[in-house]
Amino acid sequence: MAEKAIQQATFIWEGKDSKGQKVKGETAGANISLVKASLRRQGITPGKVKKKTKPLLGGGKSIKAEDIAIFSRQLSTMMNSGVPLVQSFEIIGRGHEKKKMQDMLLSIKTDIESGSNLSDALSKHPLYFDDLFCNLVRAGEHAGILDTILDKIATYKEKTEAIKGKIKKALFYPTAVIVVSFIITAILMIFVIPEFEKLFAGFGADLPAVTQFVINLSKFFQEWWGAIFGGIGLAIYGLVQFKKRSKKFNVFLDKVLLKTPIIGPIMNKAAIARYARTLATMFAAGVPLVEAMESVAGAVGNVVYGNAVMRIRDDVATGTQLNVAMKQTGMFPNMVVQMTAIGEEAGSMDTMLSKVADFYEEEVDNAVDGLSSLLEPLIMAILGGLIGGLVIAMYMPIFQMGKIVGGH
Repeated sequence: MAEKAIQQATFIWEGKDSKGQKVKGETAGANISLVKASLRRQGITPGKVKKKTKPLLGGGKSIKAEDIAIFSRQLSTMMNSGVPLVQSFEIIGRGHEKKKMQDMLLSIKTDIESGSNLSDALSKHPLYFDDLFCNLVRAGEHAGILDTILDKIATYKEKTEAIKGKIKKALFYPTAVIVVSFIITAILMIFVIPEFEKLFAGFGADLPAVTQFVINLSKFFQEWWGAIFGGIGLAIYGLVQFKKRSKKFNVFLDKVLLKTPIIGPIMNKAAIARYARTLATMFAAGVPLVEAMESVAGAVGNVVYGNAVMRIRDDVATGTQLNVAMKQTGMFPNMVVQMTAIGEEAGSMDTMLSKVADFYEEEVDNAVDGLSSLLEPLIMAILGGLIGGLVIAMYMPIFQMGKIVGGH
């Protein structure tokens, strides 16, 4: 179970429900057989099932996770204000600036009007409403507290999107240093240094070793710049595709990322914050622990932590206490384990896990701000050293010529 792949494909299906009426939708699954089995469990006789392919050309701006977070808050606010569900979707859908989002919300509204539950209507759009979202809504519908659950979902989505933004910010600076340094070096090598080379050709003297090395490097860049840029582009594309298709590579990449200096601690804290926030939200919605853990595994944002959560689920299913199962993975700090133990004893798991999530979200916030303060001068130092080194290498022959002329 621990090795279960978290990422799944999306399949488009058509079939008939228990009343013999034609129905269609989208479902996430590992393969066609599992999707058909899932549909049968829902009382649907599957007909056509095929893997969804991404369109080459988009019809308007794509729907982002931020849009779903904003929609969650809007729906929560309207439901808490007493606006009927169908009318809420009509208002939000008609007023949305993105055509794709508008079409999806109005499609969901149509499904609800035809008698579907909100959770079933949302589950037809798994790219935007994952199992976690649908399970929480379903729990709210069964308990008759949909408005309360929608408020918790909205808070959860806002918190998780905020932490994703922090992670992107943390990874942006190192990437920016590498990209900017490479571009500036390439420009100097291809366009600037050849002009100095023409100037040095008439000196009639041997060039310093550093200058000669830079000139040789410049010639290499001029001759092979297409292959260099093309190779880098292909390497990046290959890594992205490999990451999409290989679970082993994802595990390796996430392990490396967790152990990387400076970035690693931030990634660990972010994964723990997501784990605690997701599990707290599931507990508050009344979702059973074992059932909740699979959704939590997909929400932590890291394959290594995802696998650890699946091991916890298996241990809890056999009667192990949650805090003991967490401790056995070796992935969670003692403070998190102890807070979980207190929550289990006091019967206030959602409250304790929310406090853990708040703490680690603030830790990530502070760590990213500290990283930004550290890397800003580092960027200047790297770029200054790079450009300064090339300038000095190019001016050394000129200084030498000045000494020779001055000596005569």
